[in-house]
Amino acid sequence: QVYLVESGGGLVQPGGSLRLSCAASGRISGSIFSAYVMAWYRQSPGKQRELVASITSGGRINYVDSVKGRFTISRDNAKNTVYLQMNDLKPEDTAVYYCNAKFPGVAGSGYWGQGTQVTVSS
Repeated sequence: QVYLVESGGGLVQPGGSLRLSCAASGRISGSIFSAYVMAWYRQSPGKQRELVASITSGGRINYVDSVKGRFTISRDNAKNTVYLQMNDLKPEDTAVYYCNAKFPGVAGSGYWGQGTQVTVSS
């Protein structure tokens, strides 16, 4: 079994910050975790799930244009955890944020967490 547990979501005012965490356990923990591409996706009502940020085992990072300069993805392989620091949040960032783990070269969408709600509103 693979477990991805997100935390850190909540309600924040525009311009505020949140830090999401995703802790991996089960078959994806230990030295195996470091080999996975970790990513954050988000989905808001009526929209498709979109990739927000990803980080490879070698530290290569990719962001969707709408969050560049505001969000930072990082990983701590010793803790089997990936983070998403979100600054200068905007109402359009409101969504359920999902953690994803995918092993390079393996078909399929990988493993998903249960999601954490982020609401940006005054």
